[in-house]
Amino acid sequence: MATTIINPAANTNSSESNGIGFLIGAILLFAIIILFFIFALPFIRGFSGGSKVQVNIPVPKNINVNVQQSKY
Repeated sequence: MATTIINPAANTNSSESNGIGFLIGAILLFAIIILFFIFALPFIRGFSGGSKVQVNIPVPKNINVNVQQSKY
């Protein structure tokens, strides 16, 4: 008579997971977002226009700041 050895199946119950994979994924995602705002966004904005807009507003030499109140 032959001997049959039956090994139990591996426990693949996901309810016993402690969530460490989710935590590592969240930290990596947060780090990638921070690096995007620090490095990539200013780099992309540098190519967006070519020429900067310059606004020249004439400023008067004397400004009258005397305020007179009127009675109603």
